[in-house]
Amino acid sequence: MTIGKLYRHSDNEFITEVNYKFQNESETGWWGELTLIDYKKVNDNDIHIIELADRRRGRCRLRKRVNRAVSGIPPRYVYQFTGTSSLEQPE
Repeated sequence: MTIGKLYRHSDNEFITEVNYKFQNESETGWWGELTLIDYKKVNDNDIHIIELADRRRGRCRLRKRVNRAVSGIPPRYVYQFTGTSSLEQPE
């Protein structure tokens, strides 16, 4: 897995670093799975910004994968992320 960063879209506030893995990255869409490195509560209904290891950024939605919990206390869940914008390099 690769390390990236997760931000809240509404105020661009940093949430935590994430371990992510792309399942599909194409011109028509991108999605994958991620786990939060630090335990944070994340609202599935919010829009987030993910910053990838190569510094590209894009808006995405998260959905908790209830059948794929990572063990530990407190538990860290696996989330599916789905891109809602193109991945862009910062200027």
